[in-house]
Amino acid sequence: MLEDLRVNDRLTIPAAELAWRFSRAGGPGGQGVNTTDSRVELSWDLTGSTVLPPMLKERAVARLGHRLVHGVLTITASEFRSQLRNREAAAERLAGLVASAIAPPPRARRATRPTKGSVERRIADKKRRGETKRNRRSYPSD
Repeated sequence: MLEDLRVNDRLTIPAAELAWRFSRAGGPGGQGVNTTDSRVELSWDLTGSTVLPPMLKERAVARLGHRLVHGVLTITASEFRSQLRNREAAAERLAGLVASAIAPPPRARRATRPTKGSVERRIADKKRRGETKRNRRSYPSD
């Protein structure tokens, strides 16, 4: 399963930059859980990678900084019983994480003023609500 990891149309992480580790996982699996190394750790050295241009690398480091340990991004998958499915899950998760980290920032919101009609409706609703509450009051009898 040493194949390149496709992140998006323009970016593919070569298999040589990915490091896989396997260990025993807890959870479902019966007796086999004690003998098979189904838990998968997929690591990628983000800061040392040659795949990303400097601008995208800076953006990814800024967005994933809390997940990086010495510049290395590690994904763990142990939700499936088989190592193969956990490998696929870890690769998919890494690709999604990197894709969202290098995505361009969203456009800044342009501030707009509320329309005259929306202001009038809001004030009319407030008056109606105040009238409803005013009608609930009990007045002391004279």
